Amino acid sequence: MTSLFNHLLHKLLAHRRHLLWLLLLGVVLPWAVFLKASSEIEEGEGFYGDLQILRWAHAHARPALDSLSLFFTTIGGPVPMTVFAGLFTGGLVWRRHYRYAGFFGLAVGGAAALNLLAKALLGRPRPAFWVSLAPETSYSFPSGHAMGSAAVVLALGLLLARRRWRVWLPGGLFVLGVGFSRVYLGVHYPSDVLSGWIAALGWVTGVYVLLPPTRPLT
Repeated sequence: MTSLFNHLLHKLLAHRRHLLWLLLLGVVLPWAVFLKASSEIEEGEGFYGDLQILRWAHAHARPALDSLSLFFTTIGGPVPMTVFAGLFTGGLVWRRHYRYAGFFGLAVGGAAALNLLAKALLGRPRPAFWVSLAPETSYSFPSGHAMGSAAVVLALGLLLARRRWRVWLPGGLFVLGVGFSRVYLGVHYPSDVLSGWIAALGWVTGVYVLLPPTRPLT
């Protein structure tokens, strides 16, 4: 009996330590960084390296990179991500995985709503250093493409933990491709993209902590 109690206590303490690290690295730290970046934007300050990276990307423009960037920016856009998230959530509901559907819907839908709110509150103008192949007219910070694609991939990875490498590797490359495309096309500063990724991490991880799936989907 004593050994069983010690084993359960050890598992409980290990779980609490895991939860604390998850909260610190996945929620508190990302939100602290995002709020700091938001305050800099609100004060009208820029970020070191933004202009240099934009100009470097434009200086290396090639037809092949044009096509690749347009491909990633199209499939990683709000409409494809919303359609995918809606179909995936609907599939979970159809299979009666209501808790998973709630997590995924709140993780992705909440990230989209948060992105729109941040854009409206901060109102950062987009870069306009050359005529873009895919021009945008909305506000710039944070990148909706970067935040939405990262939220979808992260939520999928947390749900499909037993197949995590089938999600993290191609999903990570997809997220990087979408983020790069936004900078390459000149419609976002690099800080917009990084902040979108960070906000997605903080939001989706927070939802995961508050509404954890009982077990990963197989």
